[in-house]
Amino acid sequence: MTKITKAIFPVAGLGTRFLPATKAIPKEMLPIIDRPLIEYAVEEAVMAGIKEIIFITSHTKRAIEDHFDQNFELEAKLIKSGKHEYLEKINRKIFENVKFTYVRQKSQKGLGDAILQAKHLIQDEAFAVLLADDLILNDPSCTAQLMSVYAQKNCSIVGLNIVPDKDAHKYGVISSDDVGHAEQTFAINDIVEKPTENAPSNLAVVGRYILSATIFNYLENLAPSVGGEVQLTDAIKLMLKDELVIGHLYKGLKFDCGSRHGYAQAITHLAKDILAN
Repeated sequence: MTKITKAIFPVAGLGTRFLPATKAIPKEMLPIIDRPLIEYAVEEAVMAGIKEIIFITSHTKRAIEDHFDQNFELEAKLIKSGKHEYLEKINRKIFENVKFTYVRQKSQKGLGDAILQAKHLIQDEAFAVLLADDLILNDPSCTAQLMSVYAQKNCSIVGLNIVPDKDAHKYGVISSDDVGHAEQTFAINDIVEKPTENAPSNLAVVGRYILSATIFNYLENLAPSVGGEVQLTDAIKLMLKDELVIGHLYKGLKFDCGSRHGYAQAITHLAKDILAN
């Protein structure tokens, strides 16, 4: 079994829930105190052992590429003024040996289509997918936890989170015969996308995945669903007919930074240490 070294970051969305701020700034570049949201997820991936970050972008996301590139003029000014602590913040050592690749998604056709854009870079390897909207704090990280399960099970792994029954309609929710047992891993039977009633469990899919390369076979032959989008959930449902997919209930604190409420909660939580000093 080969080690997972590549991670896909779908970042082409317009971020309409944060307008007017996202008219000129990518949602992923909105600051959580003094670091952009996307940096937290990239750091999570790199600390888990990822060596190549593949961003699926659009024409409005150039700022993400600039952020992870060097700014020689700024670095020279910081060196000249002796502000070495700020130099370390913009030129972080953990990213030194990481390859950053950018693939343009020409039109917004859903999460499944975004992942499909990276097929030529992934080839036959298993890979990670991180949705930066979900800011998950823990050590070991959510991605590291999923990788650990993958090393044991050698199959696709989906990150899970417990949600209140009243909120199940907001998420993709799994069905499993293992629900109700004192377990953290669940063999998934089905995924119900945003159930309107009678959700099969309170275990919701979050924006962290380890996927086998076979997912591309299902994505390529998948018809667009409602809204004309190719959904990753639909591809995983097809995959379940042919191979094992495990859901893992990760340990950690999650903030849905794709919503204003979750974004504000994340800032408030991370500001506590600053305000305490």
